[in-house]
Amino acid sequence: MSDAGAIIALVRAVSPRLTECELMQLERVPIDAARAARQHALYVQALEELGARIEWLPALPEHPDAVFVEDTAVVLPGVAVITHPGVASRQAEVESTGRALERHRPLRRITPPGCLDGGDVLRIDRTLYVGLSARTNRAGLEQLAAAIEPLGFTARGVPLAGCLHLKSAVTAIGSERVLLNPQWVDPQVFGGLEILTVEDSEPAAANVLSVAGTTLVSSRYPRTAQRLRDAGVKVRVLEVDELHKAEAGLTCMSLILQ
Repeated sequence: MSDAGAIIALVRAVSPRLTECELMQLERVPIDAARAARQHALYVQALEELGARIEWLPALPEHPDAVFVEDTAVVLPGVAVITHPGVASRQAEVESTGRALERHRPLRRITPPGCLDGGDVLRIDRTLYVGLSARTNRAGLEQLAAAIEPLGFTARGVPLAGCLHLKSAVTAIGSERVLLNPQWVDPQVFGGLEILTVEDSEPAAANVLSVAGTTLVSSRYPRTAQRLRDAGVKVRVLEVDELHKAEAGLTCMSLILQ
């Protein structure tokens, strides 16, 4: 099992077939997999510099989306739930994630007819907000709820509009604030929390990753980054624009264990 208090980041190398990735919201354009890999390396370096111990999952070069490891599991204190991704091309990615996580947590699994992508699951304190998206269905939500409720967590379904995953629309900054796009998710879902909103001109900017008191923000979204700074958030900017072409955000490329 993991050392108490340690931060561990599970990551996976970029596939050379990244340009063949699944897309839902974006038009397909060529992706330079080598440039994406360089940007991913800097992302991993940033996690290390923030104190995370990096664990590399086995490379899956035949799976275009395999770098987006967040979708393959939901990790909580006391359990890791291995998902059943909502597109068939990604379902073979989960086994290697499960083998890595069983060293750290007891495992539970989402099984058909349930579908669940980890990118649809946002944890804030003891509540898991679960986006009911094209990749996550109500059966997946119900299985997740059953797996986590014995540990004192609850799962709550959240409607979405116009985006791939819940964490495309909203992410947490600590346990009391969220950054969101109000066009994609209803802010009232997060009543009681401080709501920060993205700039209108940067609709995809809500996907940020907060680790050890620092919030990683894509360089594509400078206005939203400045809004966060103005709100007292410690920001670190990363260039991940090549990965954005695959509908990636900053949370997508790691599984953070704390």
